[in-house]
Amino acid sequence: MTTSHRLIGATGTHKGDRPYQQDRVVLMSHPRVHGCVLGVVADGMGGRSGGRKAADQAVLTAQQLFDSYAPGRDDPAGFLRRIVEDAHLVIRLIAIAAEQEPHSTIAAFLVNPRGDCHWAHVGDSRIYHFRDGRLVQRTSDHSYVQTLVDRGELTPAEAHVHPQSNVLTCCLGTESDPPVALHGISRLRAGDCIVACSDGLWHYLRDGEFGAHLQDRPAGEAVRTLIDVARQRARGGGDNISLAVLQVETAAAANVAVPQPQRAPASAG
Repeated sequence: MTTSHRLIGATGTHKGDRPYQQDRVVLMSHPRVHGCVLGVVADGMGGRSGGRKAADQAVLTAQQLFDSYAPGRDDPAGFLRRIVEDAHLVIRLIAIAAEQEPHSTIAAFLVNPRGDCHWAHVGDSRIYHFRDGRLVQRTSDHSYVQTLVDRGELTPAEAHVHPQSNVLTCCLGTESDPPVALHGISRLRAGDCIVACSDGLWHYLRDGEFGAHLQDRPAGEAVRTLIDVARQRARGGGDNISLAVLQVETAAAANVAVPQPQRAPASAG
């Protein structure tokens, strides 16, 4: 008997206190390659139809490209970059054709069968890497307040409550091509957790709080708990919420299966 790892995943959404949902989230196993998983969160902007179309296109592009992705042959960072660039191009074409201004953030992570993990993001949808409940790394927002933090003009705590915390410096669908922020983890191990989420969730939780809610909870329960905490703290003024959680657990078996990630039911609202 050999010791290996298994991946347990869950997603959740909530429209918050907005009249409609513009977030999209997906967590999927590769159609042919065992142990390869892709997670994507997209937060649409630009009115009811425009924002949703942009987020839909970001997810659809990721799904289509994932079908042809070949672990071990294709470059993971190049694959994620192509998702961002292709989604951006199509959203721009939608804007021209429909005379709308659809935009979207994107946060995408990829886990390969060998255990390496890679992520890419544009905008302020975030990806976190926790290990045994402790924050290891997270994305840095493409936002006005993050620029001020980088300059030393604001502390992270001040940025969190700044009145312009939702102002982005780049996203998908803008006239100029957005920069793509990439990160790689050489090998995930038992106790690791990857979280992708929109600002409707992270705005109400400090980085350290995420780990506390994720530790010792199954992925589906963790998703529900995080959504509930954000909804309570929003006090009737919450944004759309979307998140994907992927946990790495130890599994002792001769042949370890990586189950299809399960969708956690969204909170009622």
